[in-house]
Amino acid sequence: MKKLFSSMLLLLAVASSLSAQNWLTSFDEAKATARQENKKLIMVFQGSDWCAPCMKLERKIWNSDRFKAYAKQHFVMLKLDFPRKKANALPEAQQQQNEQLAEEYNKHGFFPLVVVLDSEGQLLGETGYKQVSPDEYIEIINSL
Repeated sequence: MKKLFSSMLLLLAVASSLSAQNWLTSFDEAKATARQENKKLIMVFQGSDWCAPCMKLERKIWNSDRFKAYAKQHFVMLKLDFPRKKANALPEAQQQQNEQLAEEYNKHGFFPLVVVLDSEGQLLGETGYKQVSPDEYIEIINSL
């Protein structure tokens, strides 16, 4: 019985890691990966613990199986979080990086803001939360 339970836990862990979105938090790492893999870089400015549209975008688009599968093949995903609760505070270096990127790419402070760069770091466009299907959202990103 213990072996069966352990095997089921292992299988569940493997399955969840396969379907998990691979979010990076380092801009330099994300740029290097996008360049190396010749993929678009998607930077998401979000307030994970206070921004309702950010939470909807996470739940309805980023966490969908359809988007995860497509993103794995076509995008490098960079999450730039701006939490407000002390319990969710980021390390100082992470916070400074996110603020510097916001000064460059999110001057108006829109949340969520989805910025799309090509593999060389050139701005292709930006969008936000839209009440559309994951497939429609992929089309929006690809049209930028």
